[in-house]
Amino acid sequence: MATIDDAFGIAGPGVAMEGLVVLGTPGPALLSVADRPDDLLVVGAGTRGWFRRALRPSTARYCLAHASCAVLAVPPSPLQDELTTVHWRNTWRMPVDLRQLAD
Repeated sequence: MATIDDAFGIAGPGVAMEGLVVLGTPGPALLSVADRPDDLLVVGAGTRGWFRRALRPSTARYCLAHASCAVLAVPPSPLQDELTTVHWRNTWRMPVDLRQLAD
């Protein structure tokens, strides 16, 4: 529950939540828990290249295709590419122009 507290703070998410750990293949494991029609399953729908798709199928697509409850697929943040670029530049000790981040 500490992770949920870290994510939402003291006020909480504003809806009833329950922390649960399930072992297994991601798609089937998520659907085994979100198995009632009134459940809401929220999954990340990150961008993936052809190489990653070939190695591992998308959990979000699996859940969208097989769920018996509502599924909300959340796209990645628009800032993710910029943060990845900044991290890469920091790793290689390349200067970062802060004016580019302000746009």
